[in-house]
Amino acid sequence: MNGYQVTFFTQQDRRHHGKPLADWLVHLAGELGLRGATVIPACEGIGHHHRIHSAHFFELADQPLSVVMAMTSDEADRLFDRLRADGVHLFYVKTPVEFGVIGDDNGNGSGNDSGNAAKS
Repeated sequence: MNGYQVTFFTQQDRRHHGKPLADWLVHLAGELGLRGATVIPACEGIGHHHRIHSAHFFELADQPLSVVMAMTSDEADRLFDRLRADGVHLFYVKTPVEFGVIGDDNGNGSGNDSGNAAKS
């Protein structure tokens, strides 16, 4: 299947509607029926204001986070429409990709591995 990989960049202490922004994005992905979202913590990063953000031993509030999602073009349109409607200010990267599932739904990898993208 063709679509996009969208990666949002934020940090642990950013909030939207009272929830951590990364968590809110994951729940939004579920609400919109997207295939999933993965939150990836980072040790350190530099933001658009050229400020270093990092996770410290006692304080993780400034820890950089990425939220990664794979979606179709229509799903991306719905996601970005919702983000605009909610007034979310967030840096992202949107890359064209091919995506799918390999193996069977039982998780044992014994399904058809012919390279065809799985049906959704």
